[in-house]
Amino acid sequence: MTRPDLSLASLERLRESLAALPGRVRTGARVARQSGMLFTWTRPGLRKAVGALATGARNPSLIFQLHAANSPDKPAIVWRDRTLTFAQLDDRMNRAASGLQRRGFRRNTSVVIMMRNRPEFLEVQSGASRLGSAAVSVSWRSTAAELVYLANHCGAKAIVFEADLWPVVEAARKELTGIAARDYIAVGGGVPGCSRYEEDLLSGASGPLEVDADVEEEAAVVIYTSGTTGKPKGAVRKFPKDALHAALQFLAETPMRVDDVHLVTCPLYHSTAFGFLAMSGILGATCVIMDEFKPEAFLQHVERHRVTTTAVVPTMLHRVLSLGPGVLDRYDTRSLRAVFSGGAPLPGPLAIEFMDRFGDVLFNFYGATETGLVTLAKPDDLRQASGTIGKAIPGNEIRLLDDVGHEVATGDVGELYARNKMLVAGYHDDPSSTHASMRDGFFSVGDLARRDRDGRFFIEGRKRDMIISGGVNVYPAEVEAALEAHPEVAEAAVVGVEDPEWGERVRAFVVRRPGASVDEAGLKLWCRERLAGPKVPRDYLFLEGLPRNPTGKVLKRELRAVSWGERAGDKPGI
Repeated sequence: MTRPDLSLASLERLRESLAALPGRVRTGARVARQSGMLFTWTRPGLRKAVGALATGARNPSLIFQLHAANSPDKPAIVWRDRTLTFAQLDDRMNRAASGLQRRGFRRNTSVVIMMRNRPEFLEVQSGASRLGSAAVSVSWRSTAAELVYLANHCGAKAIVFEADLWPVVEAARKELTGIAARDYIAVGGGVPGCSRYEEDLLSGASGPLEVDADVEEEAAVVIYTSGTTGKPKGAVRKFPKDALHAALQFLAETPMRVDDVHLVTCPLYHSTAFGFLAMSGILGATCVIMDEFKPEAFLQHVERHRVTTTAVVPTMLHRVLSLGPGVLDRYDTRSLRAVFSGGAPLPGPLAIEFMDRFGDVLFNFYGATETGLVTLAKPDDLRQASGTIGKAIPGNEIRLLDDVGHEVATGDVGELYARNKMLVAGYHDDPSSTHASMRDGFFSVGDLARRDRDGRFFIEGRKRDMIISGGVNVYPAEVEAALEAHPEVAEAAVVGVEDPEWGERVRAFVVRRPGASVDEAGLKLWCRERLAGPKVPRDYLFLEGLPRNPTGKVLKRELRAVSWGERAGDKPGI
């Protein structure tokens, strides 16, 4: 009998796996117990789970197959007046996969998804992953030029789009030479000359898929970064063997449960919506999908569906609170147990105001498309340490490095690098950007942060946004926090502009609260009492709203482009 040829690397991986096993068992047991999952498994579900473990399956859509076997009649997705059970959703995912396979899709083939929030988004995304294909999420707000760039950059062979977005798709079509006519697939209506989602893609049987043995290695979701500067980069997220454990490590730090009703508010093409929908899916929770966020509709959904968890960006919290007591008092939101905020800095005063109104249910997380979830601040953290992004989630290593790669001291600011099991595989077709973002296996998206003595982290801004005024480093987040602490300021953003004497000076853009009258002199006095001289903004411009991209990030490049010669009077939102 021939002995297997085990390399030193294989033996080392085996040793690491065995060493990590007790920790994984403890984490899984903790999540099963505190989420209620321990008591929900049925025989069919257990058989499916054991079979998956035996084969080493780790495709992200596996969670829907497991729950289809375990609780087939439980609502998985609620959208408008339509409900899909786990069995129905799993069947539609399989039929989407079969439909793509009939069109020649296989491992390493890309399909673009361009639609608003609706179940078909998830069906195509999971269907592609079952083939080892890449699902590429594109904003439904994209222009024809943006669609051309993204589709050609990822080498798309099909596009599944919402029917009323056809004018944009049609304008891009002549430059999308890699997509055949029949592979333009319309959802939610017919488009002349295009295939129809229900009738043409999902029409076949959903029998067993013929896939390569190593399809698990190829399944991927490609999410293009927000692109607040320059062209967006396609972050390739694959699903390694440790992905489930990483998700469980996060769930163990939260009050999420199997009986949750999770409200999807952010666009599904954004990492926040995709990530928390997947987390809820692991538990077998029900997800309610909003087409598009609107503040009062958010409250209506919470009351109607008895929503327990949701994930938002901070500007959504601001818009909800801006409705005022007269509107807020109309809705019963006591079912909420966890509101996760991320994607942009959460101002300390906004966090306190939200919790004072809705209870201590707010969690602030830090992460990125490229890194997954890295830190989590719980309600007590937010009350004790204004503006914190919390402590590292188990499974994460964080380094704060200076420009030469040395770790900075506690309290000092450095570039945040993270390492965990959910780092992206890299940027699609962009090895130079991938290399520039990595250091010793740690990944950075360019955020600057500091750590306090209690191990809590605080974001101080983007490296490219740091201001050097008179030789002093000015971190925008510190100045913005001081401005937003003023009782008459709703939001603020700070940028650096050229100055012949100081090199750069600090310019502030301010949104007043309704009915407020604070002016430049009042804010200068406020800031001088709270900030060192070089950090006090020299210029103030009052806007009706800050310019943001669809995922809530402030577009500082647009603020820098504002002509200061037009500073008289208040300016509308850009």
